[in-house]
Amino acid sequence: MNDTRNDVIDLLLRHRSIRKFRSDPVPDEHVRLAVEAGQMASTSSAVQAYSLIRVRDRATREAIAELAGPQPKVVECGAFFVILGDTRRHRIAAAREGNAYDQRLESFLVAAIDASLFAEKMVIAFESMGYGICYIGGLRNDTERADELLELPEGVYPLFGLCVGVPDESPSRRPRLPVESVLFEERYPSDEAVLHQLASYDEGYVEYLKARGVETPVAWSVQRGRAYAEPKRTHLGPYYRGKGADLR
Repeated sequence: MNDTRNDVIDLLLRHRSIRKFRSDPVPDEHVRLAVEAGQMASTSSAVQAYSLIRVRDRATREAIAELAGPQPKVVECGAFFVILGDTRRHRIAAAREGNAYDQRLESFLVAAIDASLFAEKMVIAFESMGYGICYIGGLRNDTERADELLELPEGVYPLFGLCVGVPDESPSRRPRLPVESVLFEERYPSDEAVLHQLASYDEGYVEYLKARGVETPVAWSVQRGRAYAEPKRTHLGPYYRGKGADLR
């Protein structure tokens, strides 16, 4: 197998999250093509437990932008989508066959995984057309409000938003963990080895923050160690259970 770099790998390595967009709209045919490409992502047993809603209405986008941060780019980007874990069609199919829908945590995980794989492949398609993207995890700050805005039925789970549009910035590359920190042979390394790997990454991450103008840069591992001291978005479990997800 030819292991040299190619255009696809170069495209992936050029990825940057874009937070400033021009107002140019994303044509419907580009959206449809990207969605079609996204649908070619692997899906567990052809379940295809995902869907997305394109939000065009400005008032709705403004409301989502506010609950997500606020994040003005939700309004400013050429196209905004909400990515959904979707078990609705499966529930309807079961009911038509006279069967109960009795699915547990595995079903919810499959929906979340399927939707994420679909979204990422769709993103690659958009980036190959010259668009920039930014995932909006802040959508989960207030899932009940997002649910209300989108009028979602039982079995449909809002997971994250997605901004797509023509970039109006060219940000520097945020450093990732070195390959040696995520690719292991046969067994997971010791905690000491993990900490040793993090030390050099922390140094590079601090330099990256300094270059971005951060006055008091904090090492990546310190940031993460502080971030997980308190639970986040504790409403999500009750919300998803209320939407029909059995998380047992």
